[in-house]
Amino acid sequence: MLSVLSGTAFICSSALFAQRPATNIDPNKHGNLAAAQHFIQQAYDKAVEAQKANKDELGDHAEKAKQHLVEADQELK
Repeated sequence: MLSVLSGTAFICSSALFAQRPATNIDPNKHGNLAAAQHFIQQAYDKAVEAQKANKDELGDHAEKAKQHLVEADQELK
């Protein structure tokens, strides 16, 4: 039981502290992927703005969306 709780706490804490998506795709080599990465960053920033504007009244939805954007960014890399 303790290991399950520890694992759950780790997953939740890593989702809460998701880092902003990176800019690391060379647009000269992969223009479309670099553009997609740029749009992912914009969407992430807008989710952060929405959280601030709504004083965290969005529940976990904005945080989950940010985590999915980080995952999408990692897939592009």
